[in-house]
Amino acid sequence: MEVFRLQNKKYPVVLSGKSASLIGARWNSKGTEVIYTAQNRALAMAEVAVHLTLATLPSNFCMIKVFIPNDIPIFTLNPDILHKDWNVFPENVQTQKLGDSLIRENEFAVICVPSAVVKGEFNFLINPNHKDFKRIKIIQQEDFPFDKRIFSNDK
Repeated sequence: MEVFRLQNKKYPVVLSGKSASLIGARWNSKGTEVIYTAQNRALAMAEVAVHLTLATLPSNFCMIKVFIPNDIPIFTLNPDILHKDWNVFPENVQTQKLGDSLIRENEFAVICVPSAVVKGEFNFLINPNHKDFKRIKIIQQEDFPFDKRIFSNDK
């Protein structure tokens, strides 16, 4: 399976989970390492774009394609167990605790979770502490220029 991650090139293009652990996010609290990826390029872009404006539009992003071998089991989180406000911003501490628990249990290298940005789409959380993590690889990296029309008010 291939998943995607949009990343600022000012940081090393590696799979580590360190940056997510510095501040926390929807599915992890501060201190928990996890790598956020998306099921497709468009979702990877949307997940980043919701945090940007035209004034803060970066020019130094790259799209990373990540290969997850098909024999690595993926845990799929059942969205029915989530609180009704699981997708609010700022992030809900309940989703962070759930993600932390799944990472800490270390049973799965990859966890499929619903996207809070695009209903019906999914993100894949990669656990850098799982034994199968070493088999998950970046297989492509290419510059990703944002189309300014996404942020334009001239419509």
